[in-house]
Formats: sequence, C-alpha cells, structure tokens
Amino acid sequence: MDVDEVLLPGVGMRYEFVNHDGDRVGVVAQRSGDFELVLYPGDDPDEARPVLRLTSEEADTLAEILGAPRIAERFADLTREVPGLGAEQVEVRPGSPFAGRALGDTRARTRTGASIVAVVRGEDVIASPGPEQPLQVEDVLVVIGTREGIAGVRRIVQG
Repeated sequence: MDVDEVLLPGVGMRYEFVNHDGDRVGVVAQRSGDFELVLYPGDDPDEARPVLRLTSEEADTLAEILGAPRIAERFADLTREVPGLGAEQVEVRPGSPFAGRALGDTRARTRTGASIVAVVRGEDVIASPGPEQPLQVEDVLVVIGTREGIAGVRRIVQG
C-alpha cells in the first residue's frame, strides 16, 4: 500500500493512503507530538474531517494494539513458508537468572541462532526489542528460530 507524506509547515507531517472504499485516510503527526486521524471523503485534502485526536502516548498504545496481531500474523506466515523455522513463546519465570537484567545479557541469538522478536508484558507488546530492553518476571518472549534454537533460548532464559 502506498503512503504519501506531506510536509505541513509549522504543523508537522501528514501521512495518507487510500482505503478500500476509495476514501483518503490521513494521520497528521503534529510537532507537539500529538496525532490526528483524519478522513477525506473526496479528492480535496482541504475537506478533511477529524475522526480522532490522540496524544503521543495514546498513539503509541494504538500502534501497539494494531501492530501486535499483525506481527504475529507475519511470523506465522514466515514460519509456514520457511521449512525448519518456528515461532514459540518463552516465559521469564520467577528465579530466571535474567529477570531484572537486559535482554542482551542473555546473548540468546549469539548462543542459539534464534531471535527474540518481541516481548509481551501484560497487555503491552515491545516489538523488535533492543539489547538494552530489561526483562521482567512474567514477560513472554516471542522467539523465532529452529526447534533447537528455541529450546536453547528457553534453557537460557529459564535457567
């Protein structure tokens, strides 16, 4: 899907695309950090109807909600397409040697070849976590790799 970017001097940026009904959907990212979701019922970008206004925190939350299922779908598709590749969840349990430590301390990818592609913490999803991401008890790690690699991550994280 094509997304057009339009600079709005003094305001921020507008990102827009055409949905399946032919309406233009826009997201105005304001310099203040706030966002507006707008709908253009025709071809005139001056006819925008604000649909929703979000603070930066609300926009992040919405992005996580919308992004999490799509991430899971893409990983599922990938594991079906690539023989030998799988995806599983590994929980950080009480007593884990890595609870309260950074993800990078596990050296999981280096040691197993498997990748931790997301951390699920309660209702939040941290996609593509960096090595500095702290791990907490009850975090669920989404791991992609071979069966052996995933088992290795489980052994590392769960001690």
